Amino acid sequence: MLRRTALLAAAGLAAAALALSACTASPTPDSTGGEPDPDASLTVGLVLEPDNLDIRRTSGAALEQALIDNVYEGLVTRAPDDGNAVEPKLASDWEVSDDGLTYTFTIEEGVTFHNGEPLTVDDVVTSLTEVKDDESLQGHGDLAGVASITAPDASTVQIVLTEPNIDFLFSLTGRAGLVFKAGDTTDMNSAENGTGPFTIADWTEGDSITLARFDEYWGEPAGVAEVVLQYIPDFTAGVNAALDGSVDVLTAVDATLAPQLDGTGFTLTTGTSTDKGTLAFNNTRAPLDDPRVREALRLAIDHDALIEAQGAAETLFGPIPPLDPGYEDLSDVAPYDPERARELLADAGQENLSLTLTIPSFYGTTVPTYLVSAFDDVGVELTVNSVEFPTWLQDVYTNKDYDLSFVLHVEARDFGNFANPDYYFNYDNPEVQDLYARALATTDEDESADLLRQAARIVSEEHAADWLYLGNTITAVGEGVNGFPVNSINVRLSLADVTVSRG
Repeated sequence: MLRRTALLAAAGLAAAALALSACTASPTPDSTGGEPDPDASLTVGLVLEPDNLDIRRTSGAALEQALIDNVYEGLVTRAPDDGNAVEPKLASDWEVSDDGLTYTFTIEEGVTFHNGEPLTVDDVVTSLTEVKDDESLQGHGDLAGVASITAPDASTVQIVLTEPNIDFLFSLTGRAGLVFKAGDTTDMNSAENGTGPFTIADWTEGDSITLARFDEYWGEPAGVAEVVLQYIPDFTAGVNAALDGSVDVLTAVDATLAPQLDGTGFTLTTGTSTDKGTLAFNNTRAPLDDPRVREALRLAIDHDALIEAQGAAETLFGPIPPLDPGYEDLSDVAPYDPERARELLADAGQENLSLTLTIPSFYGTTVPTYLVSAFDDVGVELTVNSVEFPTWLQDVYTNKDYDLSFVLHVEARDFGNFANPDYYFNYDNPEVQDLYARALATTDEDESADLLRQAARIVSEEHAADWLYLGNTITAVGEGVNGFPVNSINVRLSLADVTVSRG
């Protein structure tokens, strides 16, 4: 029996450690403003606002960024500076059976929900069982292989799987593992009842979410009394808000605008991420159902030139980033070759091809402007359809009504999207699906990573998408702010340890 407390998750330890040692983040600056002020208010500029607060039923990274670990908690969580490391949260420790089928969690004592009710093992069992049984709940797929969820006693929860899943513990760090009060009638669209270090004091749609320290929190109290999550979807407006003092911290700083903050009292930090700038192809829509066309589009892209224009990014030529298990450098698959791209388009009878790129408007113009030029060079006319994010979710993500699309896929270990024929990529390859299933089913970390590498190479060689870049996150941290997260903050933004000192 293998015991896990504040240790790294079983899968991907070596890969994650090597990647992190090779690409470290700039450290969060030390405060120069004196002792931390426990009554301080911190204003953080963010880009993407959630449509509502219902983290159980609404998709999108904005909810996870704002609410997980701040308002809602699960049995386990991700380490702030290593998205592949799993740490205890509502479970103080856990054990995994040698056959990889049984997970036994010891539940923390003294935990209360924001409405004052205590956490019980029944809350844990009910929360996870609801996700397992209800296909409409976010995280349902992560618990599809669960055979049973029980509470042997008042401090223990046991989960039994139908077959081993090397990613199961990691999946519990997401929505599938969040714990809610059994029988709670809170309207989660506009309110909450979590166990986290903050409550939601106010939500002004289209503007901000205000978090207030929960004074009855079971763990260490939050370092500030209040956090205002100020949503500023325009990058230039965000920099202006930093310059005029409207925000203490600005996340997602545009690399081309970052020099404006030099010498203004802000320190710029650069963090690693699993943010995959993905150019999605609708694999079942003609002419993109022809692999020659998809390959031609990839060969038309000079990734180095795009990154130079984009800034704060690295090349990524496949679906698995360096921080995730199974990474391999796939730059050999589709290197920049516009001449070959023209030949492939001619072979496919698509010399005068016209396509439409559907892109959420908050991504700006750098990527679409580059793609229009690059595709024009090989004879492809690209029309850019810039839409609001809810429209993108409906048209592209839900209805799959698009030719090409671009978004940042920020979640770690999300290769399973390419093994899901119902995902909006419309990519269906039984061999990839089999390799992915075997990668999850083994308890051998090296074998799992090797199977993922094989599957990822097939996905790239079939040109199911193009990976324009791996995003680095630039954050502007104001004077006196300590402990602000650096890595993977587009998907997780744990704020309990942040402090503010005013000189």
